Amino acid sequence: MLRMGKNTKETESEQTADSQTTQFNTSRYNTSSYQSSEPQYRPQGEGVSPSRAVTESESLARDIKEGLLSGFVGNGTSLTGEANFKGMLRVDGHLSGQVKSEGGTLIVGNNGQVDADIEVAVATIHGTVNGDITASQRLDLGRAAKVNGNIQTPSLVIEQGAVFEGSCKMIQLKAAAEKQRDEIARGASAGALDTSSMEPIADTASESSNYSDVSEVAS
Repeated sequence: MLRMGKNTKETESEQTADSQTTQFNTSRYNTSSYQSSEPQYRPQGEGVSPSRAVTESESLARDIKEGLLSGFVGNGTSLTGEANFKGMLRVDGHLSGQVKSEGGTLIVGNNGQVDADIEVAVATIHGTVNGDITASQRLDLGRAAKVNGNIQTPSLVIEQGAVFEGSCKMIQLKAAAEKQRDEIARGASAGALDTSSMEPIADTASESSNYSDVSEVAS
């Protein structure tokens, strides 16, 4: 009677091969898990989107929306005359004449050109200015600015690339100058001599003695 089955030696060899395969698979899985646990380095900046710079049009739209902009000379527009404003004036075109504002801000865009003397509180120049600039608070010259004229301001910022041809005079802030002037005036008034309560002194030098002869005085 024949019995179908595997030989005992064949069974032992198969079990030995299975155990070796299991050990090999286990070591491979352990190696992959160890490799996956290592930190993966990537070049700096990869996968990180840089912040988008705010364009001039977006800045202009924001100023108009917030009601900060009181005047605007658009690109391709030319104006001649005297500009007096309050708040903020932006020039992206061509403005010639004179610009004045006691407490306002002037912005000259990259394509803007101002051929005038400027007297404002704050001036930010990114374009071309042919004339003297007096900024009572601050003056900023951007990297594309071109200024041909004299400057007077207490605070000046010039970015790399800006072109400035003229003289510069650093002045005090208007408020500080007025305060210093008032202190000097008060000190001068306090040091002055008050003669309102003093009694007048009789003038005896004007009195004359009528003596006809020196002998009368002796007697």
